[in-house]
Amino acid sequence: MTGDSQDGIRAALTSGNAGESCERRGPERTVMGRVASIMDAFNCSQQVLSLGDLSDRTGLPKSTLHRLADQLCQIGWIERDPGGYRVGLRMFELGSLAAEGGQLREVAFPHLQALAVRTGMTAQLGVLDHGEVVYIERIAEGSLRLPTRRGGRNPVYCTAIGKAMAAFDDEVIQAVTSGDMPRRTVNTITDPLALKAELNQVRRLGVAFDRGEAYDRLVCVAAPVRNAGGAVAAVSVTGPAGQMRWGMVAEAVRGTANAIWNASVKLGNASARV
Repeated sequence: MTGDSQDGIRAALTSGNAGESCERRGPERTVMGRVASIMDAFNCSQQVLSLGDLSDRTGLPKSTLHRLADQLCQIGWIERDPGGYRVGLRMFELGSLAAEGGQLREVAFPHLQALAVRTGMTAQLGVLDHGEVVYIERIAEGSLRLPTRRGGRNPVYCTAIGKAMAAFDDEVIQAVTSGDMPRRTVNTITDPLALKAELNQVRRLGVAFDRGEAYDRLVCVAAPVRNAGGAVAAVSVTGPAGQMRWGMVAEAVRGTANAIWNASVKLGNASARV
């Protein structure tokens, strides 16, 4: 990082009303909160964003965005593109370090490969982070392109992988059912009582279903990777609604989830660090 970049970010961090503490300011009003909102604006469906796109997605004024974008370009987190900005190579490097250091991901990889081959669909491994699903690995079998990606996020309430983990965490259940659950498709469960009933069923069966609730015509089956307490992760299989063999896939994801946890314990990774 250059001296100018450090000075610019230091000045931004200390600017504003000195008497206003970080605790009293929402994350979107802090510099780091604004930077996070900029980085969160990028996704796999639109990898290059103009200043106007960033303003629409973050709610930040263009003058603020222009200043922060310049600083982020200097440190390599984003890069200029003829159409605007894209995620920079420095973020790719940091993301690769996080992925390579994931013990659970490393243990799970061969099992996910076998699951994808067996089902002919896409196998994914996800964890919970701040009430959202984060996909830490995905292996696609076939030519179907999915809207999910490694490192991508989705809500808990409308995804099988999210429901598989939330069912074993009372705090997550309370947080999800007491918050907003906007409708993603005609099949999305938006009623808190209905979602709680479904999560109770997930707990009984050990498997969760997404019946086109997150994306139209895409369905998913997931099972939790469980330790003695709750779920540390979940395994899923996703594919077109007309091709899903529900019973076979449910049994396959349950077996894969158990195999991943057993392999993790044997290797001494019982903490399941991801």
